[in-house]
Amino acid sequence: MANCLAIDLGLIGYAEAYALQKRIVAARKADDLSDVLLLCEHPHVITQGRNGKREHLLAGENVLRQKGVEFYETSRGGDITYHGPGQIVGYPILNLAAIRRDVVWYVRMLEEVMIRVSGDFGVLAARETGKTGVWVAPPQELTQSTQRAQRSQSGAETAEKLGAIGVHISRWVTSHGFAYNVSTDLRFFDLIVPCGIADRKAASLEKLLGRAMDSREVAVRLTKRFGEVFGLNMQRASREELLETLQRREQLAAAGKNAGAQPESAVPLAAREPQSIAS
Repeated sequence: MANCLAIDLGLIGYAEAYALQKRIVAARKADDLSDVLLLCEHPHVITQGRNGKREHLLAGENVLRQKGVEFYETSRGGDITYHGPGQIVGYPILNLAAIRRDVVWYVRMLEEVMIRVSGDFGVLAARETGKTGVWVAPPQELTQSTQRAQRSQSGAETAEKLGAIGVHISRWVTSHGFAYNVSTDLRFFDLIVPCGIADRKAASLEKLLGRAMDSREVAVRLTKRFGEVFGLNMQRASREELLETLQRREQLAAAGKNAGAQPESAVPLAAREPQSIAS
C-alpha cells in the first residue's frame, strides 16, 4: 500500500495554499515526494473555475470588500464557489498514474469520501445524476431512516449541496480538490450562484444535525475515509516538515541547474519513520 502524507494546514489564505499546492505538484511530478492530502480552512474567499461564468458572482467589489471576501480566478474545473471558516477544504496531490488513470473515477471517489464521512455522523448523503458533488435532503430532524423517507416524499430536486468538487490534473498529478461544509456560515453562499446551479442551496453538517460540530473531528474522519477509498496508507506530517522537504528539494534542483547537471533527488518525507493515522 502506497503512502500518503496527511497535513493539516489550519486556517490559511487561499493564495498561500495555492502556491503551496504548486510546489507540491512539482515535487510529485519529479517523484521527490509521496502523495499528499492537504486539509485546511480558508478565510472568506470566492473562487471561480476555468469554466465559470462571472455573472454567477452576485455581489460587486464594494460588497465583497465590506464583507471581507476575496475573489480569485483559478485553474480548477467547475464554476464558482465559496470557501470560509467552518468549511474543510481538501487538496489531494496524487499521482493517478500509479492509482488509476481515470478522471471521472477520481471525482466519483472524492464524492465517495464525503459520502462515507457524512454517514459517520448519521447523515445520508448521495450523488445526483448529472451533477458533481455530494447532496443531502434538508430534514429538520436527522436520522438516516427519516432522511430516506423525506427524500422519497420531497424528491431529489430539494436536495442541498453538502460537498463540492473542483479539480485540476496535469500529467496525471492532481491538485485543487473538494470542500466539505461542517459549520460554514451558509449566508455567504448568497453572494454567488453556487457551482452555477441557481435552484439549489448549500447545507452544512451543523445545520443538518442541529448541534455544534468540531472541525478537527471531521478532519480525522476525512483523512481516514480518504485512505480507505484510495487504498493509501495515511501518515501524519506537519506543515513545517513538508516545507523543509520542499525547500531541500528546490535547493538541490537549483544547484543542479546552476551546475548544468541533473540534481540529486531530495529524500522523500514519506521515507522517514512515519506516524500512521489511526482512529
